[in-house]
Amino acid sequence: MNYRPIVTALLVAFLALTLNAQKPEPQKPEPYEFKPVKMLPATAVKDQQKTGTCWSFAASSLLESELMRMGKGEHNLSEMYTVRCIYRQKCENYVRRLGAAQFGQGGLIHDKLNAIQKYGLMPESAYPGRKNPDQPFDHTALETTLKTLCDTFIAQAKRNELTDDWMAQIEKTLDKEFGPVPTTFVYQGVQYTPTSFRDFLGIKPEHYVHLTSFTHQPFWTYFVLEIPDNFSNGQYYNLPLNDLMRCLNYALQSGYTVAWDADVSNPGFSAKEGLAIVPDIDWKSRTPEQAAAVFKYWEPEKVVTQEMRQRAFDRLETQDDHLMHITGMLNETQGGLFYAVKNSWGEISERKGYLYASNAYLRMNTISLTMHVNALPRDIQQRMGLMPVPEGRTEAPIPGPATPPAQTQPRTRTESVPGPTQLRLRNPNLQTTPAEQHPRPKAPEAPKER
Repeated sequence: MNYRPIVTALLVAFLALTLNAQKPEPQKPEPYEFKPVKMLPATAVKDQQKTGTCWSFAASSLLESELMRMGKGEHNLSEMYTVRCIYRQKCENYVRRLGAAQFGQGGLIHDKLNAIQKYGLMPESAYPGRKNPDQPFDHTALETTLKTLCDTFIAQAKRNELTDDWMAQIEKTLDKEFGPVPTTFVYQGVQYTPTSFRDFLGIKPEHYVHLTSFTHQPFWTYFVLEIPDNFSNGQYYNLPLNDLMRCLNYALQSGYTVAWDADVSNPGFSAKEGLAIVPDIDWKSRTPEQAAAVFKYWEPEKVVTQEMRQRAFDRLETQDDHLMHITGMLNETQGGLFYAVKNSWGEISERKGYLYASNAYLRMNTISLTMHVNALPRDIQQRMGLMPVPEGRTEAPIPGPATPPAQTQPRTRTESVPGPTQLRLRNPNLQTTPAEQHPRPKAPEAPKER
């Protein structure tokens, strides 16, 4: 009997079974799993609603966390007080430049800091910025009204017919939307002006730096970042990408939160899912199954380089879309470093208004970062010509019965940064004019104050 065909068949079957046994099974997709690494205190999530004022909300959130870090307690700062001040500046800037300037609702962190330097701060309770608290914020009509009014002023100026009260007309329009700004207000039993409230809280706008990373400008220098919302020509310090990310990580690990300006119009950002990623598979190359799995299951991300980042900026794939507040660091079991980001679109998603952004996402889509000068690594401080600044810890006033404004004087403080530090800490974004001083109220009539 010829056993060769039988032996051959058995051998082929055995080899087939062996190969099948050695073939690895397809890897099952794993859901995202986050573990906190460093989570810093932050106030409640707010909602900017139908306004383009994320810059004011992000900056307020940053400063509210700063106050907690400095031992000043938890405070709810008014976003709309600053927004009103900046609308006024934008109107004047637009008219004086004969319309050759950006005009809109958007802004940047240094706009908030400049306004605080000049006009001070107010708590939300003293200036909510809307006459009807039951109605959502909506500046669509206001933007149109202000621009139309400013265009009218430009046309009048070109005919040599501009009246002397043109700025008063802008103030009247702003009062109608936001409400008049009070000269003084009582907060936790103490009377303040906006500037004395700023000084009491100890917020010093000159202590904050703005960082970015682009190759079309020299590294280790300041430059005016060329983005539409930079109407005030604020300057940013340009760092290599790795150093920019090192500053962010060092700040968070040292207990400082950071304001973040970023592109959020790309498909890797989902506020609804609470996630921001840069998947390795291009969006156009995805199968329907892969598209459905995005934000649900972890997948590898692109290795983002300085060149990729610059290319995206030049092609307008990365734009100045939205400002938020980075409050912590997390470890994703498979993907590594992520950042906890506080948004200002209300408590959406399972993360209640927060989202987790990957390291790759920040490397690709960051426009700028703003942080306290003491949050910088020492070598970066030295390279920028800066020095650490002293930070005093003071307690907030004990709440008590409100005293009638006419019977109490505004609380003022004259603390300042030592002279040598002021000389070293040159922040080009801050206006060089002295802060506007608000007069003390006089009986029987309170002084007028903007």
